[in-house]
Amino acid sequence: MSLRLSVLDQSPIRKGGTPAEAVRDTLELAQLCDRLGYTRYWLAEHHSSEALAGSTPEVLITRVAGLTGRIRVGSGGVMLPHYSAYKVAENFRMLETLFPGRIDVGIGRAPGSDQHTMRILADGKPNWSNAEKYPYQVRDLVAWLHDALPLNHEGTGVVAQPTGDTAPDVWLLGSSDDSAALAAHFGLPFCFAHFINPDGGDGVTRAYRAHFKPSSLHPRPVPMMAISVLCAETDEEADLLSRSREVWAMRLRTLGNPGPVPSVDEALEAAKAPGAERWLPALRRRSVVGSPRTVRAGLERHAAAYEVDEIMAVTICYDFEKRKRSYELLAEEFGLSSSSSPPIGGEAG
Repeated sequence: MSLRLSVLDQSPIRKGGTPAEAVRDTLELAQLCDRLGYTRYWLAEHHSSEALAGSTPEVLITRVAGLTGRIRVGSGGVMLPHYSAYKVAENFRMLETLFPGRIDVGIGRAPGSDQHTMRILADGKPNWSNAEKYPYQVRDLVAWLHDALPLNHEGTGVVAQPTGDTAPDVWLLGSSDDSAALAAHFGLPFCFAHFINPDGGDGVTRAYRAHFKPSSLHPRPVPMMAISVLCAETDEEADLLSRSREVWAMRLRTLGNPGPVPSVDEALEAAKAPGAERWLPALRRRSVVGSPRTVRAGLERHAAAYEVDEIMAVTICYDFEKRKRSYELLAEEFGLSSSSSPPIGGEAG
């Protein structure tokens, strides 16, 4: 099968490293993936994290897009409930003006932070529940991006500048059926976060397809899935390298704030702790790990189950050189080529 590959970068901070180094890694990795022929490069949003340095994707997108030539660059995603839909539209209209035809705005409704940080982000504003507010924010964001507010909207006459002939593609991101239902209702692309929730995503994506309402932007459903991937020369090496991410993810779920990504040696020692044997096999289900042939088989199996023709790879390991090598091996195995893989803009014109 023909499968497009993309990248979600959370800008991981490794033990002994700094957040500034994590951002520099992101810039270097983005340029590599642009040369290798990946379709998209998305930047994540996390706040007050000791493990993930990407706090402002809309800023980082500018630098990444400026350093690359063909790959689509976007957010994976902007956590919309924190912000004004109008201001997000302004940010991404500016990005689209700077890099026309190359910008995606992926949006989600998770906090991307702990509860304390979420309250600080809210800055004392009234707490309007996500369930009530979010659909209206999605509607308004799309409308402001296309200068098409509904009649009698309170923002009538307010324009998200700079306007232009093209607009970013809006993607809804989620690890449950809520965002999928919204994406189907508004006729928008949808990406399921298998790397967060490995259960039921194929069914959620099928439901998205079944209930999709064609829109002027997308006459057909545009599904994608994101999964943790670690590719190495051999299955054994990949298994060893993956321990850092798995122990880090275990700490995230047991401690709340896991700290920086541990070395392989530290992870192997932590894996011996009581209770780890319950967590680590379950966390492996969020990922595909192995040699190029093993990873290809795993990704194609997931693509068939989800019925998608594009997969977004999230790769976290302690050694940045091994992380880059993972994306190189994956590109080689799938025959990616920047010269033969033009930018993909979805169904939008």
